[in-house]
Amino acid sequence: MLRYLLLLISYSMILCGLSSCAIMLLGFKATYGRYSAESYNLPARLAWFTQELPSLLMPVFILIRSDHWGYSSLNTIIVTMFIIHYFQRSLIYPFLIRGGKPTPLHIWFMAIIFCFFNGALQGLWHIHYAVYPAEWWFNIRIWIGLLLFFTGMFINIQSDAILRNLRGTGEGTYKIPRGGLFEYISGANYFGECLEWFGFAICANTIPAFAFALFTICNIGPRAIHHHRWYLEKFEDYPKNRKALIMFLL
Repeated sequence: MLRYLLLLISYSMILCGLSSCAIMLLGFKATYGRYSAESYNLPARLAWFTQELPSLLMPVFILIRSDHWGYSSLNTIIVTMFIIHYFQRSLIYPFLIRGGKPTPLHIWFMAIIFCFFNGALQGLWHIHYAVYPAEWWFNIRIWIGLLLFFTGMFINIQSDAILRNLRGTGEGTYKIPRGGLFEYISGANYFGECLEWFGFAICANTIPAFAFALFTICNIGPRAIHHHRWYLEKFEDYPKNRKALIMFLL
């Protein structure tokens, strides 16, 4: 029963992701960050910490209570990849934010709900239902997935640092980001996260992992396009050779 419920959540995530992508490509923007106009908000640090934390705690709890713990288990490695990302995202990233825009309450609430269910989904599936052969280390797909995941994570963290260093503490003005992949694309941080979860999905090779990767790409991909257009409108000297999300293509 639980297996079918987790699959239902996965397919629902795919449907929601595709629907969200279509809506945002029509011009609608997710109303947080620079596009927020709501008066009821939470401070950026508090919002990021609390909304991302369930995606850290749920798989940690599931992993600790399972009998799959062991360095030779690919199940453990995959869940640990997920945990590593959300450790950085919930316990490190929020406290490095400088002058971040407040998060609207409805966005914060939806993020908490999503992180709770997705943390449970990825933890439960990849500990209790995903089956991998004992000789998994001979599978090139898994190593490609690991490489993409950690490359994406590096790009994401580096890009966040570049954006963070554009402004001083409490400063609210926007500037043109430079350095790293920002020399080629406006959404370098988003590209890094898309690459990260694409690598996770390739490594895990499961429906829940691909559902989450697709959901992420469908939501932050259009946001990168919106950011790119916003930069072009706001800065006359914005580099015209930059793309939005994918170097030389999009």
